[in-house]
Amino acid sequence: MNKVVGSAKEALNGVKDNMTILVGGFGLCGIPENLITALRDTGAKGLTCVSNNAGVDDFGLGLLLQTKQIKKMISSYVGENAEFERQFLSGELEVELTPQGTLAERLRAGGAGIPAFFTPTGVGTLVAEGKEIREFDGREYVMERGITGDFALVKAWKADRFGNLVFRKTARNFNPMVATAGKITIAEVEEIVENGQIDPDEVHTPGIFVQKIMQGPSYEKRIENRTVRA
Repeated sequence: MNKVVGSAKEALNGVKDNMTILVGGFGLCGIPENLITALRDTGAKGLTCVSNNAGVDDFGLGLLLQTKQIKKMISSYVGENAEFERQFLSGELEVELTPQGTLAERLRAGGAGIPAFFTPTGVGTLVAEGKEIREFDGREYVMERGITGDFALVKAWKADRFGNLVFRKTARNFNPMVATAGKITIAEVEEIVENGQIDPDEVHTPGIFVQKIMQGPSYEKRIENRTVRA
């Protein structure tokens, strides 16, 4: 089976207004750079984007904030994006802040077919407002819903033509959970090899979760904040 498509534009065929898009990455590490740019170019509006953060002003999901294609962000850390801040404070953007570990587990649960789970994280804070609270063994827990999306966009280092994925080092971050939780998962990769060339023990995401693969033509791999000694 060959799931390789020729371009990011082709891979995103079927994206429409008001869809929920899951995006892998942590900061700017391991984000699907080319797919995000192509998503902007689709012109799709009213998107709900689920990602650990929203990129920076001129890169990553920040590109879609510039064009006001995102209606709602479900994310954990948003402190690097001035346009995000402006849209949120002006009421143009809806934001659902989720603790980082809870966000990862919501995605994992969605991919596993688990509709909800209980966690102690956020009990007694704004995070728990409007959510069911239960007590187990004398401790309170808040119910969190699993997350799924219409499309999931992930960035991997290597894939075979069936879609088995290998992530490189910290670029693994949210990508494996995101990959399982999309109705259609698109993997942007740096290298495509023939089926059988990836040792099964090296596979991080099995190809059964992946519908399309595209090879990125180039990568900036930006660093959000570079700190060096004086």
